[in-house]
Amino acid sequence: MDIILVIFILIYSAILHEIMHGFIAYRLGDPTAKLLGRLTLNPVKHLDIFYSLLLPLGLFFSHLPIIGGAKPVPVDPFNLRDRRKDMALVSLAGPLTNVILAILGTLILKIIGSNLPDEAFTIVIMVITYNVSLAIFNLLPIPPLDGSKIAALLLPEREANQYLSLGRFGMIIIFLLLFFYGSFLFTLYSFALKLLGL
Repeated sequence: MDIILVIFILIYSAILHEIMHGFIAYRLGDPTAKLLGRLTLNPVKHLDIFYSLLLPLGLFFSHLPIIGGAKPVPVDPFNLRDRRKDMALVSLAGPLTNVILAILGTLILKIIGSNLPDEAFTIVIMVITYNVSLAIFNLLPIPPLDGSKIAALLLPEREANQYLSLGRFGMIIIFLLLFFYGSFLFTLYSFALKLLGL
């Protein structure tokens, strides 16, 4: 499969993920993403040189599972009505979008998969697998990933703030996790695909 198509599917899966963060934030009282023009499918507004290009390319050519992302949508928690709960909902919106895309792709395969041309079938499989990967990755409870903001809701506010402050070391922790525990993440990924019947 052409690398351009791979990156296109991955980028738009990540863009929809970010748009939903911004949309839910807007619905809950924070217009920051909307005012900055981030509630758009225009990729120029969302591309990040590292997450959208260098990371997926590097993983592709290293024959590792491909993950990537778009530029994070800015959210001002002080605009939200219930700062902690609403921030968790905003954070959940992104991975939930990826789960829904994976389920929709699965339904397409179940209903008309046998009638799809080979290339279309492969594209749907890629939509499913990349969205499963994005959902699992972003739900990891490692700051600054979405899962950390959801997990923080379970902690008292002081401890939650200390926990989320680890976000400045987040990328180091994430790369160490991928390096040392990649097989565990692959197990989660495989289990999620089995749940979808793939």
